Amino acid sequence: MPFSVKKIILSLIGFIVFIIVTYFIYQNVFYVTTDNAQIEGHALLISPKASGFITKVHIIQGQKVKKGQILIEIDDRDYVYSLKQSKANLISLNAKMRDIEINYKRTEKLYKIGAATQQQYDSALANFNDIRAQTESVQAQVLQAELMLEYAKVKAPSNGVIAKTSAEIGQLANIGVPLIGFVDSDERWVTANFKETEIEDIRIGERAQIDVDAISSKSFLGTVFSMSSATGATFTLLPPDNATGNFTKVVQRVAVRIKFDKLSDQDIELLKNGLSVIVKVRKSRENL
Repeated sequence: MPFSVKKIILSLIGFIVFIIVTYFIYQNVFYVTTDNAQIEGHALLISPKASGFITKVHIIQGQKVKKGQILIEIDDRDYVYSLKQSKANLISLNAKMRDIEINYKRTEKLYKIGAATQQQYDSALANFNDIRAQTESVQAQVLQAELMLEYAKVKAPSNGVIAKTSAEIGQLANIGVPLIGFVDSDERWVTANFKETEIEDIRIGERAQIDVDAISSKSFLGTVFSMSSATGATFTLLPPDNATGNFTKVVQRVAVRIKFDKLSDQDIELLKNGLSVIVKVRKSRENL
């Protein structure tokens, strides 16, 4: 009896080992796997297009925002004054232009019937062209002033999340100096860096399984969307010079972009930029 129990236990252990070995062989034969992968999305730094002291801050870190939502407001009194002044100048020039245009047309008619000299006509035409150029210049100033007034309100470029912000009321905002870290909430993808020896097994359109380290409750599915045409080392600040005498062969990696299948809003919220993932891509059937 003890011999039979021992035999059964050994058989069971052998069967379990066989299943495990078979599983790993299957994975290595049919799939390429890497843990050198991260979730990415459209992330950017938002900088104001107008300078001035910040008067209102409508956001906090981690807040969801909609496209066009006002994030911060900059003191716009100078821009309001500039716009009013430009509009006043435009009204004045339009009035002058009407008078000069009337005079020009009258002189033109007189010139055609010989009642005005060439000099009078040329002078009227020059005055008309000059006032028209001035008017167009001030019209451009009005448009520029309107833009600057609009720029005093920094708005969200799309639906997204405020990743970080350094904006404070009373702070001097400068054109081009980033104040807000912003992450678009409409799209996520994975950039997986596969070894150069594995790239031949991957084709665009192949299916992939994505396991996120921070989300143990579920796996995600995706599709290979694109592959880089160069290794990561190609674009480093100091690319390796293999023409020197000392050469150490290092396995290069190629970035592969994997697009998630349809994600819910809740999924996108969980899939934060920079999270580490494990990617498993089915090998191309051509190489099986």
